[in-house]
Amino acid sequence: MNFDMSRRLVAEALGTFILIMAVVGSGIMAEKLAGGNQALALLCNTIPTGAVLFVIITIFAPVSGAHFNPAVTLVMLLRGEIKSGAALLYVAVQIAGGCAGAVAAHLMFGLDLIQIGSTARTGVGQWAGEFIATFGLIATILGCVRFKPDAVATAVGLYITSAYWFTSSTSFANPAVTIARALSNTFAGIAPGDAPGFVLAELLGALAAAYLFGWLFAYRAAGDKVK
Repeated sequence: MNFDMSRRLVAEALGTFILIMAVVGSGIMAEKLAGGNQALALLCNTIPTGAVLFVIITIFAPVSGAHFNPAVTLVMLLRGEIKSGAALLYVAVQIAGGCAGAVAAHLMFGLDLIQIGSTARTGVGQWAGEFIATFGLIATILGCVRFKPDAVATAVGLYITSAYWFTSSTSFANPAVTIARALSNTFAGIAPGDAPGFVLAELLGALAAAYLFGWLFAYRAAGDKVK
């Protein structure tokens, strides 16, 4: 199905809005209910994030491709699957939708709508965590697109659920998510000064995965026309 650009942009904005609303909202709820147990709070933040990813990818992929992530859009641009003008519009609405999602989460829980994150997330270990988280996310997407397209929603949801726990950064893996979480002084927040390091690590991880897995998965068998 081919959808016009306005519908594609609305799908990207809505999907990113729902994703951030779920990340921030579940973080607020988790912190309220976990009684100071950080491991339990993280688990309660993880499960809704993985679940909502499955849902939004399933419902929006036929419309916009369900990027919801500037790093994913960058990779698709490099692969020639989206034009540069459309890619810029995708990134703009992803960031806007994500920021609106953070505001909506604050509204639901009676918090100040606009906040500034204060949680320090910086240093080589955190940056390495974001590089690895995004590298693995792109590998997951490209592998599924190449071999099992119907599994993208499930695989991405499961990957992010696991990466919350095996990466030092708890796997933001998304520049739009990072920017939106800098506007939330909650469990899911990040200090704005630390956000650029995360975004850079995410983009580098995405580029590394795009080139490595683009090469790895592009074998040619008889009659294979994969790029």
